[in-house]
Amino acid sequence: MNTSAPRPARPGRQWLYATAVFVTAVASCVPAQARGVYQTPADFLAETFPGTPPPPGFLWLRETLVDQVKAALGHDLPGLRVRYWLRDGRSAWVLEEIGKEKPITVGFVVAHGAIERVRVLIFRESRGYEVRHGAFTEQFEGARLEEDYRLDRSIDGISGATLSVDALTRLARTVLVLDRYREQHAQ
Repeated sequence: MNTSAPRPARPGRQWLYATAVFVTAVASCVPAQARGVYQTPADFLAETFPGTPPPPGFLWLRETLVDQVKAALGHDLPGLRVRYWLRDGRSAWVLEEIGKEKPITVGFVVAHGAIERVRVLIFRESRGYEVRHGAFTEQFEGARLEEDYRLDRSIDGISGATLSVDALTRLARTVLVLDRYREQHAQ
């Protein structure tokens, strides 16, 4: 008499094939290039200022500027100063803001009080990477700051990328505050 417990059934080839198809399908839905360095800050500056980029300038985050930044960004900027580059009336800024959990590094070019260009440089989140595409960032071109620290235009969102869209919009407002302050306090 055989008293041993029955052996569990081994998965058949159909089960293994179905599992492999499922894993492949899921993997193909996750963008392999979502996270990463799309452009280094140095390359962004070289593209913005052909030849040798200008030396950086600094804005010290004094009380008045801190209050304005907080109104535009929703919180304080880290650090005591912000770096920017300026040539021929165009300023370039490289700022970071948290999307959902991790910082998104973005380059901005501002000329005559309006955003000229936005470039997502480094994206570290697992979702929301669509904000890097020109179809999204071009919405900021020509945007100006209104008195209530809002942009003078609405920015269309991206389904599934709401937090990244919000982060770039806050940074756009902030860079316009910084540039306006820089211009008002230029020596």
